[in-house]
Amino acid sequence: MTLFEQVGMALLRSLDPEKSHHFALSALRAGLAPLPGPITSARLKTKIAGLEMPNPVGLAAGFDKNAEAIPQLARAGFGFIELGAVTPRPQPGNPKPRLFRLSEDHAVINRFGFNNDGMEVIGNRLARCRQSTHRAKIPVGLNLGANKDSEDRAGDFAKVLTHCGNAIDFATVNVSSPNTERLRDLQGPEALEALLRGVLEARTDLDHKVPVFLKIAPDLEASELAELAEVARKSGIDAVIATNTTLSREGLKSAHKDEMGGLSGRPLFEKSTRVLAQLSRDLGDDMPLIGVGGIASALDAYTKIRAGASVVQLYSAMVYQGLSLAPRIARGLDDLLKQDGFDTVAEAVGTKRSDWL
Repeated sequence: MTLFEQVGMALLRSLDPEKSHHFALSALRAGLAPLPGPITSARLKTKIAGLEMPNPVGLAAGFDKNAEAIPQLARAGFGFIELGAVTPRPQPGNPKPRLFRLSEDHAVINRFGFNNDGMEVIGNRLARCRQSTHRAKIPVGLNLGANKDSEDRAGDFAKVLTHCGNAIDFATVNVSSPNTERLRDLQGPEALEALLRGVLEARTDLDHKVPVFLKIAPDLEASELAELAEVARKSGIDAVIATNTTLSREGLKSAHKDEMGGLSGRPLFEKSTRVLAQLSRDLGDDMPLIGVGGIASALDAYTKIRAGASVVQLYSAMVYQGLSLAPRIARGLDDLLKQDGFDTVAEAVGTKRSDWL
């Protein structure tokens, strides 16, 4: 991290967390953040679900909810980025305050509740960026959500994909956020089968085949994970993202530890990696996995990959280490792969899965 970034991070941490987030996005759009371009090498180049990525380090949904900084994020060192979550209609989300730093735990609690500008506005931004000849060509995905007051939450996911699908490279079905009441109920086998069926039917009307990913919660029992893996396998989706935030508060020390919402960051690493490894065992080679939860270093990313992830995503660690974390992790991952004799990321996937079962 440069001295300039260290000073900027210190200033941002002195602000209210949500205001800090908005300032960070504004600084990014203004060019006041490191933009090294996609980091890549022969070892780092990765392909999942037909998507070619310069490296396997992605940005998780939530950082750029409204697709406001796509060109800049595409040059920030990531191999792919995910925007959103986006709902059919704009919604303000839950009352503030709704974002909390847990500095002692290197963690974050949020209860945003899918605050976003809605699919009309965000779809237009995505389309304009898609048509631009200046953006770096890395996969850009969209996290699909449901309106809090919707009478057909399952239908909302298909609605967003129908509206925005021609301007994205992949879509994520997000039924695992803990901040929309009863949303996680859609992870049950029957409800999930119906939801995914509707999303995949909506995909058939798009100009190109958009890979569909499913993002799951880390708080599922082993039997529930096995059922979910079976639904995912039969449905025809293209990948599973493991995992979203957790409701657990085990071992936390920070003052905000009892705030309601989803916990992300370092405390989630072990729980999410065990879920990842179990899914890797249950799904085998049928479906790629995307590892998320507590990644703050190249070794963390490498551990997720060896536990079964084909690619990884990060977000919360950037609150403490800045945007330059993504290229640092990518370069460090390249070194770790070389050190252990792997010529590609794919060769390392799942090679230490048993350590987590």
